Amino acid sequence: QVQLAESGGGLVQAGGSLRLSCAASGRTFTTSTMGWFREAPGKEREFVAAIHWNGYITNYADAVKGRFTISRDNAKNTAYLQLNSLKPEDTAVYYCAARANGRLSDLVKEYGYWGQGTQVSVSS
Repeated sequence: QVQLAESGGGLVQAGGSLRLSCAASGRTFTTSTMGWFREAPGKEREFVAAIHWNGYITNYADAVKGRFTISRDNAKNTAYLQLNSLKPEDTAVYYCAARANGRLSDLVKEYGYWGQGTQVSVSS
C-alpha cells in the first residue's frame, strides 16, 4: 500500500516556475514507479511524466519535454515535478500516482495509487 499527498501548486504567471512534491507513505515506495498526471477542466486526465524506482529512467509527454523535470528522493519517500517555462495551457490539477510494477507507463489505468491532486494555474 502507498498513500500519496501532493503539494506545491499555486498561481503563477506565464514563463514562471513551480515545484510540486509528492510525499509517500508505505514501505513499497522505493520499488514503485512514480508518475505525474494532470487534468484540465473538461478534459481527460493525461500523462505528464514518470520515473523508474531507481531514479535514472524517466519518460515525458511531448507537451512538457524540455520544460518539466521529474525526480525522486527515495530516502525521503518523495517524488518531485519541477515545472519551468509554464504556459497557460499547463493549467490543471496535477496528480501523482504510484505503480507497483517497476516498468514505466503513461496509462492512467496502470497506476493503482493516487494522491488528491494540487491545482496549478498559469495566467497569461
